[in-house]
Amino acid sequence: MKTTSLQPYQSAMQQLFGYMNAYCGITKEQFKQLSGYFIVRKLDKKSLLIQPGEVDHYFNYILTGIARKYVLAGKKEITLQLSTEGHFIHAELSFHTGKPADCFVEAIEATTFLAIHKEDLEKLFIEIPILNKLARLMVSEMYIRKELRDLSHLRLTARDRFFNYMHKHPDMMQRVSQKYIASYLNIKPETFSRLKHLIRQRK
Repeated sequence: MKTTSLQPYQSAMQQLFGYMNAYCGITKEQFKQLSGYFIVRKLDKKSLLIQPGEVDHYFNYILTGIARKYVLAGKKEITLQLSTEGHFIHAELSFHTGKPADCFVEAIEATTFLAIHKEDLEKLFIEIPILNKLARLMVSEMYIRKELRDLSHLRLTARDRFFNYMHKHPDMMQRVSQKYIASYLNIKPETFSRLKHLIRQRK
């Protein structure tokens, strides 16, 4: 894994500041202090950020590219998360408990992450108390999204899940393998292919 300086990513840093400022009111001075702990991590396509047995020490924000989180059920890969630019991804259980991960986090494209180590983050929670509010809000949002996704799998048909996702993420079909999206939406591959064909007919 490659690391590099933050200088080429100032535009993305401004976007991240805007996101954090809207959430918790962090000031530019506080964000500058926080950004002093950021590192840039670069992964080639199909490379792993984390795998089972490793402890995930980093909280990762995607600057460019796409990453997915998945687990193995026998020989089958089950996709739990697909994240693009401007979103976060890590092995949550491992990060918060300090125990080895049981999932994979993989770069689908060549991907660049802005990351901060957990030890540095814990120190910053003391130095910049407003970050505690941000952390609580982000954890709450994560659990809300997870529950909404679980409920959609129970309440919505495969067709509805497919069209809802494609409406919100119209470019994903061009960037992500069909089997990953189908797994994420809990749709059988043959059903996914039929639904994709319906989109083409509509066009």
